[in-house]
Amino acid sequence: MAMPLNKERSQALPAVSHRALAGRLWRPALSAVGLLLIVLLIWPFLQWAVIDAYWSGTGGSACPNKSGACWPFIAERFDQLMYGAYPAAERWRVNLGLGLGLILMVPIMIPRLTGKAIWVSLFILVYPVIAVALFAGGVLGLSPVATSSWGGLFLTLVIGVFAFVFALPTGILLALGRESRTPVIRLLAGTWVEIWRSVPTLVVLFVAVIMLPLFLPKEYEIDKLLRALVALSILMSCHIAEAVRGSLRALPAGQFDATRALGMKRRSAYLHVILPQALNIATPAITNIVIGLFKETSLLVIIGLFDLLGMVQAVSGDPEWHLSSARATGYLFVALIYWVFCFGMSRYSAFLERSNRLPGSN
Repeated sequence: MAMPLNKERSQALPAVSHRALAGRLWRPALSAVGLLLIVLLIWPFLQWAVIDAYWSGTGGSACPNKSGACWPFIAERFDQLMYGAYPAAERWRVNLGLGLGLILMVPIMIPRLTGKAIWVSLFILVYPVIAVALFAGGVLGLSPVATSSWGGLFLTLVIGVFAFVFALPTGILLALGRESRTPVIRLLAGTWVEIWRSVPTLVVLFVAVIMLPLFLPKEYEIDKLLRALVALSILMSCHIAEAVRGSLRALPAGQFDATRALGMKRRSAYLHVILPQALNIATPAITNIVIGLFKETSLLVIIGLFDLLGMVQAVSGDPEWHLSSARATGYLFVALIYWVFCFGMSRYSAFLERSNRLPGSN
């Protein structure tokens, strides 16, 4: 009986080796074909953006044709792309405000640092007041600067940061409302979230910026930027609410049972046990929402706010640069900036997942 088995095994071995050999040959071949396709696709782009690009000169004559990217356009219009029409003499206020926000974010972003509650409170409650005072002026001897002069990357960052600051706590409250034991609160929170999640972002912006003034008395006028900021904050908070609610549902029932066994009150249990774990689980989803919001700020150009994309379109309309590739280079510059910020946020989210901690949790 042993001989037939050995014979069968010996006959089956060549078939297995043939498959393994085919796999060893096909995988390098597919990798080589994929690498070749990548090179064929990337090479024309590199040739236009780097090799044949114009790198020096001033004015439209620096880029006599569209055969290559026009980087002198970016260098000449860099300040406008960063600050919009914000007065040059007052741009130190923008730098100070954004720098202060970055300083407050550093301790929040370090996973193992204790005492984050203080830094989170400063960033959410105190920083917006200081930033608005610096950017808008009109207080402490600062000259007022209308929001219509805000633009470029500065405006994009302001909307992204302020919308997140207002949307995160609101989203958490809405998620808790949807999980409330009180039917009225649960119904109101659920209705609010579902209504806003069912409306496209562009429609909400149109309603907030264009249609809302039609229903208000003429003596009441709400700043256009404020209306757009509130609209984006509401949308973002509803999406965050669903992400947090899903993470609350994902927690094992034993976590809730353990808090009750320890005699913890419901509010204390959520604050110290349930929410920190839920926010950890929701980190990838919240990061995805933040990245989506940051990219959707480009829709502001449609309602007349000159964010980074809108400022590129505005400055590239100068007849001096009409015959060059200035606009295409500007779009490339915008794409690179958005990629840097979004890629950085995604890598930080991955770092948080590996650390298994969320900023603000102790």
